[in-house]
Amino acid sequence: MNTNTTTLQGILSIAALICIVVGFFNLFSPEINHFLYDKLFYILIGASFFLQAPTLTNKNFIYPMYAAAALCIVGAFMKPDSQLAVIKTIGLFGGVLMSIFSRPKLTRNQ
Repeated sequence: MNTNTTTLQGILSIAALICIVVGFFNLFSPEINHFLYDKLFYILIGASFFLQAPTLTNKNFIYPMYAAAALCIVGAFMKPDSQLAVIKTIGLFGGVLMSIFSRPKLTRNQ
C-alpha cells in the first residue's frame, strides 16, 4: 500500500468518526444530523473499506471486504424505514471484523 492510499484511508476514517460524533450529539438541524449520521458516515466507511481491501494480509478477505464496502455504500442510499437498510450495518460489522482479523502479525525483538 502506498502512502497516498494510506493517507486517504486515514482521512476517510477520521471524517467518518467526525460524522458519527456530530450526528450522535445532534449539533446541527435534524436533516443535517440525519445526513451525517445515517448516510455520509456509511459512505465514508465504505470508501475506506474499499481502499483497505487490497492491503489485507489474509487474501481470502479481499473480496468479502469489497462486498462489505458495497453494502455500506448501497445501504446508505436506502430509505431508513426500509427493511433492507440494515445491510449498511451488516457491511460495517463485517468490514470491521475483517479488518481486525486480517491484521499483520507483529513480532517482538528481544
